Amino acid sequence: MPTALRLPLALPVRAHNAGLFVYRGEGRHGDRTIDSHELIFVRQGVLRMYEERQTFAAGPGEALILRAGRRHGGSEAYPKALSFYWIHFEGPAGIPTRKRSRGRNAAKAGTLEVPRCGPVARPDRLAELFHWFLNDQEAGALTRASADLLLLQMLQEVARRRLPEEAGDESGAALAAQANRLIRTRFHEELQTSSLAQELDCNPDYLGRVYRRAYGYTLTEGIHRARLKEARALLLEGRQGIDRIARAVGYGDPGYFRRVFRRQEGLSPRAYRRLHARMHINTR
Repeated sequence: MPTALRLPLALPVRAHNAGLFVYRGEGRHGDRTIDSHELIFVRQGVLRMYEERQTFAAGPGEALILRAGRRHGGSEAYPKALSFYWIHFEGPAGIPTRKRSRGRNAAKAGTLEVPRCGPVARPDRLAELFHWFLNDQEAGALTRASADLLLLQMLQEVARRRLPEEAGDESGAALAAQANRLIRTRFHEELQTSSLAQELDCNPDYLGRVYRRAYGYTLTEGIHRARLKEARALLLEGRQGIDRIARAVGYGDPGYFRRVFRRQEGLSPRAYRRLHARMHINTR
């Protein structure tokens, strides 16, 4: 019988627990000092924190890293409808306590330089990584190796910068951003590449190319992602029926919605709701 391939897994980071914070009242983050780093990724609202003498403000699609052994807390009260993912971890992984070499020299040294606070280049990708971490954590299927690998991917996403070709085409990037704003605000309508291109007064093929270059997936996929993001929120936060949710997010055919949801999430909308009812969610 063939034997298994055994690979040693020793990563420079070690993941602890993670969760999703959802706040719906009044208050602020408590003052504390902990012995692990914390990565925070904001979904909604603006989180304002301090760490010793530094202050930070992280908004939707932005990440914040708080360092181990440093006193931190909320610099202002939580805003309404604030929500963010969080994960505690050990290891330096590009969170320097002093200045280090940057750019090419840092890459040669194998250093992952992670910004302390700022926008994430691919927020959907980072949210997906948190999603899988929390799913496996709650299902009891999160091994030490998979937890650390997912954490390392999260930190890589926070550290990711725009590629040179993405930065070079500023007009294309601006057009892609316009299309993305339309998708995020009007995903519940009947959107297609052709209708978006007509509204933005550009060629559909060109719009598709610059959008894929900017976000790493097609316009059609972008529309699905925006709809499914809202669908996930409705599944978790309310008791609306699946058919009603499908129509609310832009799918006229609930059956098609179920197929798209299963393809993206790996389980049905109903199973997703049952699973995430157990998810580690903070409410205060």
